[in-house]
Amino acid sequence: MKETQSLYIHNIGQLVTCAGRTRRGAEAMRDIGLIDGPAVLYIREGKVAYAGPEVDAPQIPDDVRRIDAEGNCVLPGFVDSHTHLVFGGFREDEFQWRLAGESYMSIMQRGGGIAATTTATRAASEEELADGAMRHLRAMLRMGVTTTEAKSGYGLDRDTELRQLRVTRKLDEMQPIRLYSTYMGAHDIPLEYKGEPEKYIEFIISEMLPLVKQEDLASCVDIFTEKNVFEQEHTRRLLTVAKEMGFATKMHADEIYPLGGAELAAELGCLSADHLLEISDDGIRALAESSTVATCLPLTAFSLMDEYAPARKMIDAGCAVALASDLNPGSCFSASIPLLIALATIYMHMTVEEAISALTINAATAIDMDDRVGSLEEGKYGDAIILKYPSYKFLSYHFGMNIVDTTIIGGVPYTFD
Repeated sequence: MKETQSLYIHNIGQLVTCAGRTRRGAEAMRDIGLIDGPAVLYIREGKVAYAGPEVDAPQIPDDVRRIDAEGNCVLPGFVDSHTHLVFGGFREDEFQWRLAGESYMSIMQRGGGIAATTTATRAASEEELADGAMRHLRAMLRMGVTTTEAKSGYGLDRDTELRQLRVTRKLDEMQPIRLYSTYMGAHDIPLEYKGEPEKYIEFIISEMLPLVKQEDLASCVDIFTEKNVFEQEHTRRLLTVAKEMGFATKMHADEIYPLGGAELAAELGCLSADHLLEISDDGIRALAESSTVATCLPLTAFSLMDEYAPARKMIDAGCAVALASDLNPGSCFSASIPLLIALATIYMHMTVEEAISALTINAATAIDMDDRVGSLEEGKYGDAIILKYPSYKFLSYHFGMNIVDTTIIGGVPYTFD
């Protein structure tokens, strides 16, 4: 169980609440529930009891811990809704190969990419996997991340996939950031099943999904829907069965080739369709008309020197857009929230308000946790950030810099030098 406490934050210059429902379209995403100060955030026994003007704040017990925000901005904790947190090994050489002009797919075809990490992850102990992931979680905490998704998908076999998921459960219990666990056995086709994607999907359905469900190791199932990996028919079969078993579903969609992944994600009722660099106009319309969140991963596009997902077009069409890091050892060895915000606002033409909505309430929706996190409103977890500056606009203005002074999870503050 996460540690909780009561906390009273006063003298807030700007309070961003993001209160209400998932934001769809530009007008909604620019409404971040801003309350000009002086404002107060009162967290009682780990959950928000009041978020509003100081003049209307309730009386609180004398023994409640108080923090003076000194006129600075407070906003909901960031939600990173797409990471591959638990893995073994690194792929620093591949990054240099890409800088020299080699494509991500060509690296995969010569034994690099996911296959290289699969070999390293299979060889890693549970302790080694946990230690590596903990290093990233500590860095994420400093950048204001209070909830993050963690996918498996680097084992591609029975034992390693289960080990990754068990490490995620262990990490959720031993550190403050809330973890949402996703099983992604369909991340690639392992060597044992090369050329036989149907047979591997059958292995996942018949053996892995029941094991994951039996041990309650994941809430969600994800798949890499991509040319020469898992095509639409594989995706439809796996996610349909997963949903029937009670799992939520997500998709890596339209990243390298336009396969109609966004349309399929909307049709299947996925929580989110992620990447979307090659999304079609029909895909954008499908997402705009569905409950599926469009999750953009600008750090990955930056790392791959690729075009960014058309976030501006998706938002203007009425989509609910989220932003996430895609932390992984290959295509994006970074979980930098400051760089992510800079790329989203400068190169993807999102407003800073849209970026905040995309990293809070919409990201929470993308992992089916918007009833608990992603906004500061009564009854939700007391997860918040105190910035070093008086305005949320410094998140994009002071670009690439971490301006988080204090990260608060369940009313427990973590302050960094």
